[in-house]
Amino acid sequence: MTKNPFINALGAAGYVSILVTFIFNSPKFITDNELGMMAHILFLSLFVVSAALMGYLFVYSPVRLLIEGKQAEATKLFLSTVAFFALIILSLLLAWLLLSSAL
Repeated sequence: MTKNPFINALGAAGYVSILVTFIFNSPKFITDNELGMMAHILFLSLFVVSAALMGYLFVYSPVRLLIEGKQAEATKLFLSTVAFFALIILSLLLAWLLLSSAL
C-alpha cells in the first residue's frame, strides 16, 4: 500500500462502501434463509477476505517500516491511517445526521 495514511483510509472506506452497497442492493436470494449452511460459509468467507484486505490497508506498510527499523515512522503511519479512517466515518455519520434531521 502507500505511505499516505489518507489514501489507505480512503481505500478502506471505499471498500466498505462498495461492499455494503452490493449487499444492500443484492437480490433476495442472497439474504434468503433457504441458503442454509451456505449462508454461514459465505459470511465467514466474506469476513476472512475483509480482514485480509483491512490488514493489508492498515498494517502492511507499517510492518514493512518496522522491519526496516523505522519504528517511529511505522507508528505514525498506522495511527494516522486509523485517525483518517475514523474522521471519514465520523464525517459520514455527521452528514447523515444533518441530512436526516433536515428532512
